[in-house]
Amino acid sequence: MKVSIGADHAGFELKEQIRRRLSELGHEVLDHGASNAESADYPDYAVPVAEDVSRGRAERGILICSTGVGMSITANKIAGVRAALAWNPDVARLTREHNDANILAIGARYTSISQACELTEIFLGAGFLGGRHARRVSKISDAEQRLQAYQGDTD
Repeated sequence: MKVSIGADHAGFELKEQIRRRLSELGHEVLDHGASNAESADYPDYAVPVAEDVSRGRAERGILICSTGVGMSITANKIAGVRAALAWNPDVARLTREHNDANILAIGARYTSISQACELTEIFLGAGFLGGRHARRVSKISDAEQRLQAYQGDTD
């Protein structure tokens, strides 16, 4: 699977560990940085990862910052993205099964390396269940399309 990954300074070390683990598992990784632990702004990393997923250059994305919240908020501004913050295995699995999330956000301050790798593997391994969940995800897409149409309306 092709996975796009990004982190700010707070998530740099965790990103490096996850990137290595993904490569070991045979995934192709698109790394958008950060390239070190110097202070950086999370939107600078969330947007390229979200664009990779939105445009089909990657099947999934992984974003890491101190809490995961800023990354998920930013990524969800990009059309077609459903970024979800996960903090335990059940949430990581359910974001895929119920919400068809395509980006996983992780809080580096609250997640160990082993936990983050576990969350990532669960997220990438889980599939969307469809059924009643498809109806709900479709409503999210409909709302997104209405917003885009509204934003394009110049009257």
